[in-house]
Amino acid sequence: DFRSPHPFAHRSSPAAVSSMAPASTSGAKYTAEFLGTSLLMFTVGCNVLSGNKVWGSTSCACALMVGVYGLGGISGANFNPAVSLALAISKAMKGPGLELSDFVPYSVMQIAGAIVAALTYKVMFHNDFNLTPAEGFGWQDAMACEILYTFMLCFVVLNVAAAEGNKPNQFYGLAIGFVIIAAGVYGAGMASGGCFNPAVAIGVDLSSYGKGFGWCIVFMLWEFIGAALAAVLFRIVRPEEFGAEKNAITDLVSEFVGTYMLVVTVGLNVMGRTPDGAFSIACA
Repeated sequence: DFRSPHPFAHRSSPAAVSSMAPASTSGAKYTAEFLGTSLLMFTVGCNVLSGNKVWGSTSCACALMVGVYGLGGISGANFNPAVSLALAISKAMKGPGLELSDFVPYSVMQIAGAIVAALTYKVMFHNDFNLTPAEGFGWQDAMACEILYTFMLCFVVLNVAAAEGNKPNQFYGLAIGFVIIAAGVYGAGMASGGCFNPAVAIGVDLSSYGKGFGWCIVFMLWEFIGAALAAVLFRIVRPEEFGAEKNAITDLVSEFVGTYMLVVTVGLNVMGRTPDGAFSIACA
């Protein structure tokens, strides 16, 4: 199995970067998405193929965090089609996010970056790994983990990087990276491998084509469901971002979502007897 990470918010959305920075060109944005996703995918592959099971998620989370801080001011550092979809849905609902016209080119560049990186680690290690639910788990288990933690990733991105109410801040990269530690090797990764990113899913599946192909399509569907759910709940918990007023439901839903994800992460770590469960739970 493998552990992946995953993303940030769009530059034209209310991201935590200086509003005085000049607007990036489309070419610069698309190149940044390609490079950031390549870095993420290459880090994932190197950790999996080198057998780094304890610190693999932390390594991937750090690669994601560096990419977010380094390239966020250019493209928003999505590095994940699911994150781009969540931002596009938010924008379509009149909130902060990614213009729908940017969703397809962003996703294409993210997938291209992941494929190039996957072929690179395959050549370097003379080896690859396949995309499937982890041994001992069924597709239902993998589906639940991919939906829940892709939701968690996209929901965090929307709240810390896209929401007007949270700007300016300097913690967005840490918060996004912590999702990967909470979900990766230590939690959901035990069942699904910890993908949470359609670009990563496609890169892994294509590079290991000889071992079987097709799970990336299913994983992508699950991850897009998680992204859509994140956008809808973002609209509920932050109505002020969409021109509405907060109410009692807002606070109750916020408490429910936060507590639910925390308890799920605790349960996965305890039941899986993970070596660093406290680290994963703390990040959640």
